Amino acid sequence: MTTASTGGDVRRPAGWAEWAPSGRLAVPVIVLLVIGANLIGVGTVVLLLIGVDDGSGRTGRAEVLWAAAAYLAVALPVATVAGLRRQRVTNRWLTAGREPTRDEAAHALRLPLDTASTAGLVWLLGAVLMGAVSAVAFPDARVGARVGVAVVLGGIVTAGVTYLLVARVARAVTARALAAHPPAGALALGVRIRLLLTWGLTSGVPMLGVVLLYLDPSNPRGPGRTVVVFLVVVALLVGALATLLIARAVGQPLRELRRAVQQVGSGHYDVDVVVDDAGEIGLLQEGVNSMAAGLAERERLRDLFGRHVGTTVAQRALATGVALGGEERTVAALFVDIAGSTSLVRRTGPEQMVGLLNRFFAVVVDTIEAEGGLVNKFGGDAALCVFGAPADHPDPAGAALRAARRICDAVAEAGEVDVGVGVACGRVWAGQVGAASRLEYTVIGDPVNEAARLTELAKEHPGRAVASAPTVLAAAPEERAHWVRGGEVELRGRGETTTTWMRRRSSV
Repeated sequence: MTTASTGGDVRRPAGWAEWAPSGRLAVPVIVLLVIGANLIGVGTVVLLLIGVDDGSGRTGRAEVLWAAAAYLAVALPVATVAGLRRQRVTNRWLTAGREPTRDEAAHALRLPLDTASTAGLVWLLGAVLMGAVSAVAFPDARVGARVGVAVVLGGIVTAGVTYLLVARVARAVTARALAAHPPAGALALGVRIRLLLTWGLTSGVPMLGVVLLYLDPSNPRGPGRTVVVFLVVVALLVGALATLLIARAVGQPLRELRRAVQQVGSGHYDVDVVVDDAGEIGLLQEGVNSMAAGLAERERLRDLFGRHVGTTVAQRALATGVALGGEERTVAALFVDIAGSTSLVRRTGPEQMVGLLNRFFAVVVDTIEAEGGLVNKFGGDAALCVFGAPADHPDPAGAALRAARRICDAVAEAGEVDVGVGVACGRVWAGQVGAASRLEYTVIGDPVNEAARLTELAKEHPGRAVASAPTVLAAAPEERAHWVRGGEVELRGRGETTTTWMRRRSSV
């Protein structure tokens, strides 16, 4: 995985302990490892059989060992071919380098269990054969039971280690299968079963073996010291291997999940945990990926929402929810419009006009947001901006007047368009309007209409900004110094006179 500061895929560190075969070599390599594990188990049981004695002075060890060798010469090749044939479906899509179908993926996920089952069957048949041969070869037929039980216990240990080993080595195959078809909740062998299996390999089977040695009726003198020491040493080695395998199988994914959660917590949602477990851990890995994807999608929607309605409105809606309705507030409304836009679009063409508008609106948005206002809506080549809604503003009138001056200066410096800016202040209704399925935040009231009408006057004034008298008088003296009283006009649709203030031409 990449570090928490950059986000990205969560990858386990490379190294020999993390190596896992993949592609066309995966199944053959796994089969060879299984054969090696079973041969180690066979060697352990053979060493125990060499010490078998019924106390009569006559030994049948040679016959038993020859029978074991003959059985292995037949059973191992047959089991190898059977294992390869059972997973030929998996080997086929791995060799082709394609994604598996759902059935093929499910078949691949059974690879550890199938391999362990095959090994267990081979050992079970071997136990029956060795027990029968021992019962015939030794004068005391009860030695056959002792040998059969010893082989069964050896088979249990070998099959358990085989399962843990294959589950670890085959994780690259498991990851590819789960990448194509993520786990859906059907668990075959989860963490609980694997922990119980580890307990059986490290404690259950060895202790049972020691108990059976002392309860063996065919050997009333009890087991020799060498046999007991040998069993303890084998139990320690097998226990260490099984514990190491289960610790890596559980601990490594949890460390990766911890790093992924830390990345998500720091705001980096582009994490991708490798899903390489078909049990509860795999479900957790997939759950973290789904959580990160959901948070990333929510962040994109919030960003998109904020771009459409404004950051302030978006944050308020996310915090309090959205609903039809609103409230009365005292706000300053700023209306800005491009002068001569009809003739301008005919000269430039629509494509160039869109680029020009985007540059112009970028100036408006940056300026309004810097002063703590909200660009409420765009209308063609005009924009309505509000100070004091939906969030309170300590100086809505002063901020609107400063923004008007800054917009005029920035537009004049760019030299691409000419504008008019009108500013008015007063009580408005602010809130959501529309339908339950489609809402829009807006402000409605006389100051909005007044600001739009003042914009038309501003286009004819050298300072390109006109404000109403209540707006200028509500601002701080430092801001009023940039404005000069104008005349009284009757704005269209208002039916009363409005005292205007003009921006000083030399104002900076």
